[in-house]
Amino acid sequence: MPIFYQQEVDNDTRLAVWEITEEEPFFNVPLQRDISHPHKRLQHRAGRYLLRHLFPEFPLELILVADTRRPFLEDEAYHFSISHCGPYAAAIVSTRHRVGIDIEIPVEKVQRIRAKFIAPEEETRLNGLQAQMPPVWNATLVWSAKEAAFKWYGAGQVDFRRDMSIEESPEERDGAFLTALHFGKEIGRRIGVHTRFLPPLALSFVAGD
Repeated sequence: MPIFYQQEVDNDTRLAVWEITEEEPFFNVPLQRDISHPHKRLQHRAGRYLLRHLFPEFPLELILVADTRRPFLEDEAYHFSISHCGPYAAAIVSTRHRVGIDIEIPVEKVQRIRAKFIAPEEETRLNGLQAQMPPVWNATLVWSAKEAAFKWYGAGQVDFRRDMSIEESPEERDGAFLTALHFGKEIGRRIGVHTRFLPPLALSFVAGD
């Protein structure tokens, strides 16, 4: 069982990352839509398989998919979020909180396009990170944090540069970075995003109402 990383966030919330080394038949879970691309279908199955790894009673057959392509349960008995990147799948599940998760493998492209999702005033707040990590990891931290917040929000149509703003330099705690993010679209509130570097991955998550 290639669990790459797992964490009990609190008494109600668990997350895990799976390194996909198995063939598709191993992940014997239902799909809610047809996926023709073999690798994407494999990622999709692995993510849903993780839901039951985290909570064995998770009702996979009851998953619905919103118009925004966000999977959910109608009765919200479990809040959950799934992410895929390369040969990895990640999931977070909570019986109490809204959640969002993202995993990324840093690539140079994210550094080249950082101006599309990081505003100038945010760059000033990120100066402290420049000495701690290469620029591509710096950019990946911000992108991943905003992607996790976007999934936590769940309603789609978010401009990563205009609607989400880093309020202060991410703070390192126990090997992870806590990013204070102002989410301006509709809800106008501050949320905390946790990011941990697990080479070759960056993992970010949000858990809270």
